[in-house]
Amino acid sequence: MNSRLTTAATLLALLALAACSTGPLTRESSGSSRNAMPMAGTHPTLNIPETFVSDALEGEELDSLATWPTPDGGTWLIATAKASHRLRVFDGDSGAPLRVFGGKGEGAGQFKRPNGIAVMGDLLFVVERDNHRVQVLALPDFTPLGTFGADVLRSPYGIWLHETLPGEYDAYVTDSFMYGEEYDQVPAWDELDERVKRFHVARSPTDGGVLARFQGAFGDTSPDTALRMVESLAGDAANDRLMVADEDRRHVSTLREYTLDGRYTGNSLPDATFGAEAEGVALWNCRDGQGYWVAVDQLAPLTVFLLFDRNTLDYVGSFEGDTTSYTDGITLHAAPTRAFTGGVLYAVHDDKAITAFDLREVARVLSLEHNCTD
Repeated sequence: MNSRLTTAATLLALLALAACSTGPLTRESSGSSRNAMPMAGTHPTLNIPETFVSDALEGEELDSLATWPTPDGGTWLIATAKASHRLRVFDGDSGAPLRVFGGKGEGAGQFKRPNGIAVMGDLLFVVERDNHRVQVLALPDFTPLGTFGADVLRSPYGIWLHETLPGEYDAYVTDSFMYGEEYDQVPAWDELDERVKRFHVARSPTDGGVLARFQGAFGDTSPDTALRMVESLAGDAANDRLMVADEDRRHVSTLREYTLDGRYTGNSLPDATFGAEAEGVALWNCRDGQGYWVAVDQLAPLTVFLLFDRNTLDYVGSFEGDTTSYTDGITLHAAPTRAFTGGVLYAVHDDKAITAFDLREVARVLSLEHNCTD
């Protein structure tokens, strides 16, 4: 067994034991989400109140999040709004709405069902499911620079960026195309090797636009470990690790580990880790090579946030807020902001609002390493 998951077998045994007494909750279930946690027998889910909950926005269907530090020392929190086909920008220190950008269409600066989002420097990458592309814009003016992937992407969702050289990036994009009248039929095994697509992206030295090159697709095709329904993913270049969330609860919803060149390592989080769907995932990068993976268990009435050791993937602990529910996307901003001197974890609440958790409080309550917030 890979040394990164040396405790996986032990955890699985504990999970199976806990599962005998507690069943997973779905969005329609009742009761406390603490009771839904398979790990609750040995590691209770702790409460950490949100620092803020933004006002609810009806009809937007917020999904994914990214942050951008503004030149004046502020922090923008940018969210994709799938139903209105645009982006919503919030003040990262207060949750106050700042601006709206976009609208439905196929042209530059327009979107169709924007989902995944990522920021690298002053570049904003937006994945559009129904335009089958990734659009790149320049901040702070949201100036369209170009698109890529329309010739190979079929139903793209999530994105993670890795800077390979100054100004050059590998973009990993999940492609969760499905079949059937309800688009709920998983493709045949031999098609699941296209669940993640990789592109090399750079700015054009002549006109400042976007140059992108498709570098291939990957995904395991074994019946027990294939990626069936994919959306969220995040990477850790220092450990040559890409964590991909499989949301299909009809089989098992978990995080599966790939290398950055697309090889499935054979490692996944234990099958009973998530009571609902494995959703947003983010790396909390700390000093001296330490840190934590934060993963969403998309439960209601309260989302549970699971933490795993960055290097070993050992389970560390879990928490829930007072309000945050049925979360899709998260983003972790480890740098200090005006309101969050130790960093902040942002989450989507029930498709309608944004919530924030102070990372100093997360570290204190879960007894985490001090070098993550000091």
